[in-house]
Amino acid sequence: MSFFEIMDPAFGKFVLGNAPVKQIATGFDWVEGPVWFGDMNCLLFSDIPNNRIMRWIPGLGTSVFREPSNFSNGHTRDRQGRLVSCEHGGRRVTRTEYDGSISIVADSYQGKRLNSPNDVIVASDGAIWFTDPHYGIATDYEGYRSEQELPCNVYRVDPSGSMQAVLTDFNCPNGLAFSPDETKLYVADTGRMHGGDPQHIRVFNVGENWRLSGGEVFHVISPGCADGMRLDSDGNLWSSAADGVHCIAPDGHLMGKILVPETVSNLCFGGRGKHKLFMTGTTSVYAISLNRSGAL
Repeated sequence: MSFFEIMDPAFGKFVLGNAPVKQIATGFDWVEGPVWFGDMNCLLFSDIPNNRIMRWIPGLGTSVFREPSNFSNGHTRDRQGRLVSCEHGGRRVTRTEYDGSISIVADSYQGKRLNSPNDVIVASDGAIWFTDPHYGIATDYEGYRSEQELPCNVYRVDPSGSMQAVLTDFNCPNGLAFSPDETKLYVADTGRMHGGDPQHIRVFNVGENWRLSGGEVFHVISPGCADGMRLDSDGNLWSSAADGVHCIAPDGHLMGKILVPETVSNLCFGGRGKHKLFMTGTTSVYAISLNRSGAL
């Protein structure tokens, strides 16, 4: 059985022929938001419809980390190592402090409630960037069905707590990631539910004071669409897709695929050398070792 499709010979150097795609956890309804905690030797991920965050530890398996989780979706770590989470149920972004208490990073903008924060990253200056589509309030499956009060924007919360809508021309922004040098920002637009919108990854130039320009289409995933994505240390973008994970070169061409038997929602690098790719599928979590390292 082959776990790869190679379109660019360079991709053949990224994958290891004797390293299989392994299912490391299963039995969930819709898994999302993987984040690796190297100091705790564990992976956290969301089981959104079941309103819980799960924890996987190598050799020990899976346990519940937090329940209820406010229908958490995407997660990341800030520069101090704290967990930052997007909560559909609370329509907010939160940070878990060292003592286990939860602080609100953002829950409104210009006096109106956020929709359902989806994915989140933290820049080198400590600012928190997140996407806010409406998926978590469109039905009761991943949160609580509610009225939409704001457009589906991308926001930046600087370390002082000041918040700004930095991208306002998306149908439904979803996954987002910086290039290793933070000169590029990649954002997936997965479109409104049943809206027939274009689905693609856009790329923006990051200028002085984090000002964004550009925004052209970088790549279109097929089959499926881009949801979560991460970059490796050389600037290649790894995106979720309906058939697994696609590796896209900095110039936008498809280098190759990791084939996974379920639709992949999100991914992250982790493990001893940040060389292991963890992938959340529809009902399961998968992992594969690569000849690549994830970007910080």
